[in-house]
Amino acid sequence: MLTDSALREAFSHFPQGVVLVAAEIDGVRHGLVASTFTVGVSLEPPLVSVAVQHSSRTWPLLREHGHLGVTVLGDRQRGVTRQLAGPDRERRFEGLDVEADEHGALVLQGAPAWMTVRVHDEVRAGDHDLALLEVLAIDSSPAAEAMVFHRSRFKGLVEGDIAC
Repeated sequence: MLTDSALREAFSHFPQGVVLVAAEIDGVRHGLVASTFTVGVSLEPPLVSVAVQHSSRTWPLLREHGHLGVTVLGDRQRGVTRQLAGPDRERRFEGLDVEADEHGALVLQGAPAWMTVRVHDEVRAGDHDLALLEVLAIDSSPAAEAMVFHRSRFKGLVEGDIAC
């Protein structure tokens, strides 16, 4: 039967990367954590996407600001991911090493990859908005380890070969 709980359980089997989308707006840091991030949407122009629930109170602020930082969260950020995603908006960035560019795009230091983006387009998609983000700058740390959201938990990746 097609229910919300059946969808969530089945979808949980698909590991997804986790990102922080953030900006500093008028001296206040705003951010949201999403596991609905997709890279390689387009190479020309360079586009990525993120799906954000209509109920998000943070996304309207970020969308309006338009110039955002996207941090691909890794194993080193596993312990602070729940803090970043938590309901206490005033403490989300407490104790974290972040950097904002001259336009307010905010990224977390020590992550596997980070980029600055601007909102390119937005499409209503059921109970979410699908935001297409144009990549303006990008960098990565080859030594950093990835993290995924799988089976409702944040997990690191384990190397190993799978026999075919």
